[in-house]
Amino acid sequence: MAEKIRPIEQMLELNEEESLSPEHLDSQVQKAQEQLVQLKRQQEQIEKQKRELEELSRRQEELERGRGDMTDKLTRSLVVLEREAYDAQKKLEQLRAMRESFGQHLELIEAIDPKSWNSTELHKELSRALSTVDDARTEFSQQRSRLQATGENAVDAQLPEAAPELNGGRSLFQWVQIGFALSLPLIIFGFIALFLFFWMASATNR
Repeated sequence: MAEKIRPIEQMLELNEEESLSPEHLDSQVQKAQEQLVQLKRQQEQIEKQKRELEELSRRQEELERGRGDMTDKLTRSLVVLEREAYDAQKKLEQLRAMRESFGQHLELIEAIDPKSWNSTELHKELSRALSTVDDARTEFSQQRSRLQATGENAVDAQLPEAAPELNGGRSLFQWVQIGFALSLPLIIFGFIALFLFFWMASATNR
């Protein structure tokens, strides 16, 4: 334990006999020097503690600033991410619904087979097939419009144009097939009529 430092007044309180003693004066000088060394050490220790306290205070302020800054940023980021996740979920649900709808319409269109139609119900079958294609075109246009409304330009740009092609969206070969299907009953009737005509003519000649 450090020796208690005596006040300077107490150090200088010398009686007449002590003041006349060189040994006592040397002892007092030595004690004063020791006290100066001790004071210097205490001063260095106090300055060191001061620096440590200032460093702790600075780091604590840095902690509070960083904590407040990151709390604000993380809170705002979570709000943004929650909104983006909600929007992404809605977009995903919309794309799934579109995929299911397009798949169903594609199955219906691919199931159209004019070769299997009954000639007696040709008009009915043709109307039903045209209605199937028109429904698919309408659904395609509506779904694409929804994509454009939600800002899904990247997906919309990869889809074909929604507007129908010339001639109602059918190629020349398709129109030829439809015309042949419509004319088939008349052709059959014409062949039957010619056959009966030639048969009756040959029977008359006999």
